[in-house]
Amino acid sequence: MGSKNKLKRFKENETFNNVFQPTRADLVENTYHLKGNWRHEFFKNDNPLVLELGCGKGEYSVELAKKYPNKNFIGIDIKGARFWRGAKTAIEEQIENVAFLRTQIELIEYAFAENEVDEIWITFPDPQIKYKRTKHRMTNSKFLKRYKKVLKPNGVINLKTDSEFMHGYTLGLLHGEGHEVLYANHNVYKQEGSPEEVTSIQTFYESQYLEQNKPITYIRFKIK
Repeated sequence: MGSKNKLKRFKENETFNNVFQPTRADLVENTYHLKGNWRHEFFKNDNPLVLELGCGKGEYSVELAKKYPNKNFIGIDIKGARFWRGAKTAIEEQIENVAFLRTQIELIEYAFAENEVDEIWITFPDPQIKYKRTKHRMTNSKFLKRYKKVLKPNGVINLKTDSEFMHGYTLGLLHGEGHEVLYANHNVYKQEGSPEEVTSIQTFYESQYLEQNKPITYIRFKIK
């Protein structure tokens, strides 16, 4: 994507009522005005709140929002030019139960209050295979602690990935730390009885992986 195109998208994001772009200082130094108030101030309801972390183009958040009109969805990514597509689609199609937040995942506990979130989706994250990149892996112990802070006690996390490495790493960590694995499958499209919300929604890249016969893995779990 050219820099002109990116700038155009950044400018357009600023006009979207479903896009929020707090600065790091807004989050860390002050109490962000939407922290603890997402349902009442933006969504204007008491429906469950679901986050998609590292939402990319926002396709998954938008499709989940269409599929579950009685839930609120927020796609989170640091790359605003990417989720511009999802935000624009939501506005064009008048999907009012989805929003987008431009921030780093590391700051999640500053953007959401304790027990504010019902569910988290992590879709196709970078597996960060090199050992020195472990700290950026989105299912490492540090990240799980952050998620636990904002999740309700019974809140669940979904990990969908094409990376066998990420699947195995996460499963090993969950078992090792005594978390509760509700469902795990290393090839959801080949397994009968896979959860419908996992197989009925596909990102652009996911459909490409499937064309290449690449297995898509999935884990649903609770943090203890």
